[in-house]
Amino acid sequence: MYGHFRYTGILPYHRCLRTLNFPLNGFFVSQGSTHVKAVVVEVNEGERSVLLPCQYSGFIPDDDPTVMWTRSDLHPKSVHLHREGGDDLRGQNQRYSGRTSMKPDALDTGDFSLTLRKPTKTDSGNYTCSISDGREERRLTDIQLQVKGQQQTKTPAIITGQRSVRPLGGLEPSHGVCSLCGVSE
Repeated sequence: MYGHFRYTGILPYHRCLRTLNFPLNGFFVSQGSTHVKAVVVEVNEGERSVLLPCQYSGFIPDDDPTVMWTRSDLHPKSVHLHREGGDDLRGQNQRYSGRTSMKPDALDTGDFSLTLRKPTKTDSGNYTCSISDGREERRLTDIQLQVKGQQQTKTPAIITGQRSVRPLGGLEPSHGVCSLCGVSE
């Protein structure tokens, strides 16, 4: 448990991508299988923020390195872009406007984690963290974000009349007795 959100763990599978591309400026240093980490993150709606983790210890290209957070089910799919000069939010999906951030030194540290402020239920979905040099893209992490709604408990509302008391919600008392309310004839 980390403050206001929790990781529920790595999904029981890793998506295996087959890379057949030859190295380009040392960015993809070998061909073969690449495992993409898949993580589930849960947060309650209304929390201040949630962190979508993405750590990278591989080679970061010298030529135009870009970290991309995307959601493929949206148009535009860009959630957040981070370049050497900082964030580039020109193509960002409007639903995330003013709500995303990455550490300014992300490309130096390899911590590409994304902070999403004021998560809502519509933010639930699959997010992908990738790095690119403008020609090739490497998928690093898949995050399944689950934003849980506020827990609401049903409190029976009571309507009083001449001789009857009943809770709302279709529960009718039998023989003038409201067992949920503790009221009897």
